[in-house]
Amino acid sequence: MIRTFTRQLLSMTLSFLLLITTAPFEAGAQQAAPTSSTEYSGQGAPLSADELQQLVAPIALYPDALVAQVLGASTFPDQIAYANNWLLQNQSLTGKALMHAVDSQAWDPSVKGLTQFPSVLDNMAKNLSWTSALGEAYHTQAADVMTAIQFLRAKAQAAGNLKSGQQIVVVQQAPQTIVIQSANPQVVYVPVYNPAVVYGYPYVYPSYVYAAPPPSTAVLAFGAGVAVGAMMSGGYGWGYSSWNCGWHSTTVVYRGGSYYGNSAWHGGYYGSNGPGGVSHYGTSYNPSTGTVARGGTASNGYGSVSAGQAYNPRTGASGSTVQGSNAYGSYGASTVSKNGNTAYSQHQTTSQGTTGQVHTTNGGSAYGASGKYGNSAAVGQTANGDRYATANGNTYKNTGSGWSGNSNNTQKSSASGWGGQEKSSGSSAFSGAGGGGWQSRSASARGSASRGGGGRR
Repeated sequence: MIRTFTRQLLSMTLSFLLLITTAPFEAGAQQAAPTSSTEYSGQGAPLSADELQQLVAPIALYPDALVAQVLGASTFPDQIAYANNWLLQNQSLTGKALMHAVDSQAWDPSVKGLTQFPSVLDNMAKNLSWTSALGEAYHTQAADVMTAIQFLRAKAQAAGNLKSGQQIVVVQQAPQTIVIQSANPQVVYVPVYNPAVVYGYPYVYPSYVYAAPPPSTAVLAFGAGVAVGAMMSGGYGWGYSSWNCGWHSTTVVYRGGSYYGNSAWHGGYYGSNGPGGVSHYGTSYNPSTGTVARGGTASNGYGSVSAGQAYNPRTGASGSTVQGSNAYGSYGASTVSKNGNTAYSQHQTTSQGTTGQVHTTNGGSAYGASGKYGNSAAVGQTANGDRYATANGNTYKNTGSGWSGNSNNTQKSSASGWGGQEKSSGSSAFSGAGGGGWQSRSASARGSASRGGGGRR
């Protein structure tokens, strides 16, 4: 029973995500990216200043050259995923051997450059939704993105958290331009900070997983230094010294010229295949409904993981799901939200059985499990307090006057026993039943999950 319940819940969320991505993907080539929101030609409406500030908050305090590499590389989310996987599988390569191997890859120069900063590359791969959103924002609103970075630098400086030290040099180049450079041109330190703290205001991008700062009394900490000078002695043109931010031209600068990254970036579908695995990524926008969506999947010898997100800014409905599998079993989590009510679900299946749970913000909940020998149990409660349960084929309910079994049950339980009816155990967290929960699968499928996943783009 619980297997059916869990699968139905996940199917509901995934079906919604699939339905809203039926609009054709657009991947038309663009030779030059717009530099401001007034020239915007992306999908949907351009991001606001507040949304852009949330988006760039995790990297705004990086040295200028590293910011440039991140912005350029973010327009190649598929290459980010593949390069990170490749780097993990080639950890034995170091120094010139690593640089030579990277140089032979068919990646964008910005992606190659980030292999010098494995922690940054890994973070971008783990937050692929954020990475792709950043890439699209840079390609379609380059000037606005650069302005957002400068705005946050000024905020951090005003809060006393951005200043020169042994790792970086901070220069007020103009009233609205703050330049951050490495104190030692041969060694680069990657700043580690919490965007919700360092700017004096909680800038948080939904679903972004922040790396924990190392133990330090400083709000702005630093990881180990990366010796970029020594590693680039081979003369590879994609190295750290080839990148910069053109604050006056409002673009990334690569080898002296403006650089927009992926000239075809306009949402769309991207994929890569190689000896390290397979990754695919897609985005879409439905102009008739206003829904934006994205999804991606990656797999290698250890397993696979897929994620989907969607958001409709007109209705406020949004949804997200992550599903994965490996040699030990499968797992997943989904979030759906509409009309002020949000539901969270999780499930896991191993050789020992399946477990699942659902919670809604209006008070509904459900739990269930089934074992490898066929034993099963589940319990649920609607938003108005009605309870339902099942255990090994016996079903019960409690609507306020005690527990009782249904007509198909020959056994009754005490007030502390299981309760409910099987047909309700899988949907009790969502049924209306006077509790104001989700009304039906079709109703909930019209809009789903928490902004934390689908985020507005």
